[in-house]
Amino acid sequence: MAASFRESGELVSIIVPVHNAESFIKDTIDCVRGQTYKNWELLLIEDGSADHTMDRMAAYLEELRDERIQLVKREIGSPEEKKFGAARARNLGLSLAGGRYIAYLDADDRWRADKLERELVFLREKQAGFVFTGYEFGDEKAEGTGKVVHVPETLHYKQALSNTTIFTSTVMMDTEKIDKSLMEMPCIRSEDTASWWKILKTGVTAYGLDENLVIYRRAGKSLSSNKIEALRRIWNLYRQAAGLSVFASACHFVPWAYRAVRRRL
Repeated sequence: MAASFRESGELVSIIVPVHNAESFIKDTIDCVRGQTYKNWELLLIEDGSADHTMDRMAAYLEELRDERIQLVKREIGSPEEKKFGAARARNLGLSLAGGRYIAYLDADDRWRADKLERELVFLREKQAGFVFTGYEFGDEKAEGTGKVVHVPETLHYKQALSNTTIFTSTVMMDTEKIDKSLMEMPCIRSEDTASWWKILKTGVTAYGLDENLVIYRRAGKSLSSNKIEALRRIWNLYRQAAGLSVFASACHFVPWAYRAVRRRL
């Protein structure tokens, strides 16, 4: 099955929003170049970094001379355009993507070498438009900690409201089955979760590949403060993005919070 992908030459467009990532952007690029599946394009969307990210990326890409990699600087012309940078950067990458398949990778995360290959095989087997995988929490060096998040076989809209195990860096979508306009992320907090809900609400099923193919690098911030902020964001999503009542929001919020906290313990 994997060989058929290599023969067919189906292009995967990998979109990476990059902001203040000078410490690990080289590792991010290397993990993509090390993929067993080689027919990809990497869209690095630089998003107003205040450190040396842009210079380091440009120097490294000059050294590599890999024509599959494109560095794009997102133009920020107003204070409003600075807000929700990750969503805007991903949407810009989406507009530039030339591949049939769209894959997301955050600049501080890392893929296993066979991530693209395994996920493409799975997507074809399921004849799916939207797939995601399991992942592992990593330390600040993106070394696995042994804490693996397992994913369900399928997720529908109502299930996803209470079980947001879809991690952005594990997602792959087929533009022949899901229109690009539907993939565009809203400019709100937790834009990725809101985007998955938007897609699933149309009747799309997300298929989960329960294999640990991604390392989620955890920043050295207070875990308790991160959890509190996450709780606030998801509550606002229920009320604003999903348009649920207070009661309906609470019914989904409680099981979501329980699962989210357990994943991070």
